[in-house]
Parts: sequence; structure tokens; C-alpha cells
Amino acid sequence: MAIKPQEILNNPFINKSTGFTEEERKAYHLEGLLPPKVQTIEEQAVQAYRQYQSKPTDLEKRIFLMTLFNTNRTLFYYLMDKHVVEFMPIVYDPTVADSIEHYHELFMNPQDAAFLSIDDPGNAAATLKNAAGGRDIRLIVVTDSEGILGMGDWGINGVDIAIGKLMVYTAAAGINPSHVLPVVIDAGTNNEKLLNDPLYLGNKHKRVRGDRYDDFIDRFVNAATALFPEVLIHWEDFGRSNAAKILEKYQNTIPTFNDDIQGTGIVVLAGILGAMNISKEKLTDQRILVFGAGTAGVGISNQILDEMMRKGLSVEEARKHFFLVDKQGLLFDDTEGLTPGQKDFVRSRPEFPNSRELTNLEAVVKAVHPTIMIGTSTQPGAFTESIVKEMAANTSRPVIFPLSNPTKLAEAKAEDLIAWTDGKALVATGIPAQPVEYKGVTYEIGQANNALMYPGLGLGLIASTASLVNGEILSQASHALGGIVDTTQPGAAVLPPVSKLTQFSQRIAEVVAQSVLDQQLNREKITDAKKAIQAIKWEPKYTGLDLN
Repeated sequence: MAIKPQEILNNPFINKSTGFTEEERKAYHLEGLLPPKVQTIEEQAVQAYRQYQSKPTDLEKRIFLMTLFNTNRTLFYYLMDKHVVEFMPIVYDPTVADSIEHYHELFMNPQDAAFLSIDDPGNAAATLKNAAGGRDIRLIVVTDSEGILGMGDWGINGVDIAIGKLMVYTAAAGINPSHVLPVVIDAGTNNEKLLNDPLYLGNKHKRVRGDRYDDFIDRFVNAATALFPEVLIHWEDFGRSNAAKILEKYQNTIPTFNDDIQGTGIVVLAGILGAMNISKEKLTDQRILVFGAGTAGVGISNQILDEMMRKGLSVEEARKHFFLVDKQGLLFDDTEGLTPGQKDFVRSRPEFPNSRELTNLEAVVKAVHPTIMIGTSTQPGAFTESIVKEMAANTSRPVIFPLSNPTKLAEAKAEDLIAWTDGKALVATGIPAQPVEYKGVTYEIGQANNALMYPGLGLGLIASTASLVNGEILSQASHALGGIVDTTQPGAAVLPPVSKLTQFSQRIAEVVAQSVLDQQLNREKITDAKKAIQAIKWEPKYTGLDLN
């Protein structure tokens, strides 16, 4: 049956709107359904950008862009390519946080996502198949929304995080938008605000845990890999009790990674490697304090630990360089309520004569004299002036990364860290930060945003047909990103700017794909990593329709 003209105009993957040529309008019976002028994509982009600029708030700008996304994917990505620095914080972090909070109030379009309900496990495969709509899915971003950003549990509202991540994959790395699928697993929510809201669109019950939850995740993985044999599964914003467990279960059998554990870890490691390039110090000489020992904090620690072992340290030697601080204070081997991941980084009380007093961040900083301090705590302002000055008194170039986001949850502001350390601090933040002017020097502030890493990582894995994602691949990706730092400039950033996202995403993809080939982890015969990447890269430009 021939596709109807209205179906063409309502399909964002093929719709060109006023960009359809006169020949296409005749061929597909679109005459009279559009204004007569045929516009180029450049003309459409100028028109769309003017509409975008007219919106008074970031949330309204995001709603406009999402409407364009739902209407015409090619034009959306063409426009985003022209304004990537401006649009990144709108389509993703931090504005996506507002969008998630209000998702159930603003809902108008499912945006080609798959909504998997734990209350209807038998329909998992059918749901994925229906959402794909016959498309060749190579990449899934899936969330159960229990640990959204620094916001916690937001039920199915968290689908926006999966949609936003996939937007960045395409904008930064050129992954074909018709090959991606956002998935949200609705296992319930413990967010009382949502449970009591009559407009909430998800299951109205507490989160399901235990065997029933694990079985549903298994059902999802089996269905996804059966339907889409080439798929890479990216886990996003799962809760502390499930994130590492899920990754460990599947990482040795399918191509998969957890962005909060591994993605965050390799970006932060890249920032630290960039800082070491600037300070001319060795990673293996550092004393690392991680404040906030949840999924992200432990993931970061594991990635740095792995790198230290690659530098020649034993696992026991490497662990001596870490000090993890959570709500209980410094984590010891007798601390109650430790997660499996935390147990790998605990200290023993005999190491510290005053161990019973190490119950807050300032006491720990005074006791351990860290050279690197990383914040994943979601405790706003936790890196106080006195704490930072104490740290700076014991190291010449303190590396300080307040990574919690959105903005209101950051442990410190970049300008304060520069001022409190008299320009010595090497800073990266979790949210975009403007350059800091201090005593005649412009300090560029790196953003330790996972978007610097996962698009290139994903492109390299997909292009090389990777069967697994291992530590060697992740280490190579970190070195590729950390090596981009310009150490010759005073005030140089420890990470490259988002404005060069597409260029270094390409570089990371090439390094990742080559690592896959070198380790013979590719499923298909590939001899040239660069050619394999170029063969699958998508560009936002109008092409002829093939509706057969």
C-alpha cells in the first residue's frame, strides 16, 4: 500500500516540509498541502532560529526545539549543528532537568520512545518492535529514571534524559537518528509528588525491586538483542542499587556500557590527565578524595584505579590513593550500609588516630591532604572557602572538580575556586561555566560533561561492530580526550571546549574503533577504522526519498 501524503508530512525522519522539491510534491501527491515556495534547508534554518530566539525562557526554547525535532529531524540537526554550543544546555543538561520535572504536564508527543511497563512484561518485545517501526536500531539509551541527574527518582518523566542523550549522539558524532531508540523502563516510582499527581503518566505504585525487577531487565535485554542484533545498549541514570549490578551482569556478553559509571569515569579521568599535562605531575603521585560515593563517585574511582594499574601499580597500591566520603564521612571497613562498589575503596581505622572524628568533608581534607577533589555529592556549596584553602595549602596545583548538576546542586563555583586558590586550581565543572578573569589571566573552565565522551565512544563502537566494551577501550578514549588540552596557554582548560565537540568526537571514535580492531573484538571483518566510521556517519541534509 502506497504511503499517504499526510503520513510523509507527519514522519519526522522523512519530512522536509517546505523543502520538498516540485518534483517530489508531484511524485508523492503533496501538491497544495504546502505553501508553494520551495525553501532550501538553509532558509528553513534561518526561519526556525528566529522563532527559537523569540522564546523568553530556556524551557520554552527547549519546547520549541522539541517540536521541531518531532516534525523534521533533518532540519533540527542541521540547526543544532550550526548552534551546538548554544543548544547543548537547552536540549540537554541543565534545561532538561526542568523538562523532566514537568514532562507529565507538557506531554504532547512520545518522540519515538519505547515505554516498557514492568506491569506488562509480556509486551516488552512487542513494545520495542512497535517503537522501532521497522528501523534498523543500532543504539538504545535506556533509563529506569531512579537516579536522574542530581534530582533522584522521576519515573517515566526520565524518558527525556534518554531522548536528550540520543540527540547529543547525533549532533556530536553523526549517528543516524533513524538508527536510535530511547527506552524508559517504568518500574514504578517512589516520588510521592508524582504518585499523588493526577496528571502523572506512569505506573502509580512504588518501585518494584528484587527478582521481579531483575527478570524484567533480562527480558528487555533479550528482546532488544534478538530484535536488533547490532545494537549497543547505553544504560542511563539507574539507581545506586541496580546500576553496577546490571552492568556487571551484561558487560561480558553484549556491547554495553553505563554512562553514569563508565562514561562519567572516563570523562573525569580525561580531565585529570589533562590537569596532569598542565601541572607536569604523575597520576600515580596523587591523593584522590571523592565526595559523594554513589554510582558516579564509585564509577569515577574505578576508572582512575584502572588507569593507575595500567601505570604499573598493583590494585592494593592503587587503592591507597583513594579517600571516599559519603554522608557517613570517610568510608571505613566497618561503616554500616556500604554498597558493593564502596567496599572496594574503604580505609581501615588504624590508619587514622582520629578516625571517629572524620565524619565531615572538612575534617577529612585536613586529615588526608588530597591533591585531587571530586564532587558528585549533589550538596550545593560543599566545597567551602576554608576547605579549598586547606587543600591548596598542601599542594601546588589542586585539581578540583565540582561535578554535581544541575547548577543549583554544584559543590562550588569556578570563579570562587580560582580566587580562593590564587589561580592555582585546575578546575572542571559538571555544568557549563564561563571563563574566569583573575589577575589579568583568563581561566578557561573545562566542563566534565559526559557529552564530551559518549558520542565519540558510541560511534567508534558501532562503526567497528564491537562485541564488548572493555577497560582498554575506555582507557584509550580517556587518553584521546585528555590529550587535546593546550598546555601552552596560561589558564588553559583541563578538557576541550564543547565548541569543538564534533571534531574531538571524531577523534575519540577513531581511537575507540582502532582499539576494537586491535583487540579483535569486531564482529564483522573491518580493516580500516576511519573508513568504517565514515561509512556510517550521517549528515543533516535533504536527500531523495525512497519510500519503497
